[in-house]
Order: sequence, then structure tokens, then C-alpha cells
Amino acid sequence: MNTSDLKADLINRISQLKEKRMMEEIQKLLDFELNENEYILTESQKERIAEAQAEYKNSAYLTENKANQDIEEWLGEK
Repeated sequence: MNTSDLKADLINRISQLKEKRMMEEIQKLLDFELNENEYILTESQKERIAEAQAEYKNSAYLTENKANQDIEEWLGEK
């Protein structure tokens, strides 16, 4: 499917939507992609980002190799 076919298909499908919630979600996605509106984080999202930054600063994270090793051990593959 080329770009213009894809656009036409999306337009057609969106025009058939009846749920306002779905249209709002599509609008949010488009606004984010087109950078027309600033994405606003909730307080819990801001808190979690701050926690993750603190964990990273304190080296409280797993490397990919360590995470894979732990998973293999949990699955009993070793």
C-alpha cells in the first residue's frame, strides 16, 4: 500500500468512527507526532521519571547482559 492509499484508507476509517474517545486518542497521537501540542505528564509520571533518574544516577539498574542472565536463571535454562 503506497502513501496515498494509506492516507485514503485512514481518512475513510476515521470518518466512520463513532466513539469520541477513539477520535480523541487519534488526535493526541497526531498532535504528538506533528509536535503541535506540548505533551503534559501527570504527577505520577513525573514522579516515576524522577525515581528512574535517581536510580540511574546511583547505578541501580541492570545491564542488558545481566538482565538476560537473570532471566535465563529464572527460567532454569542454565
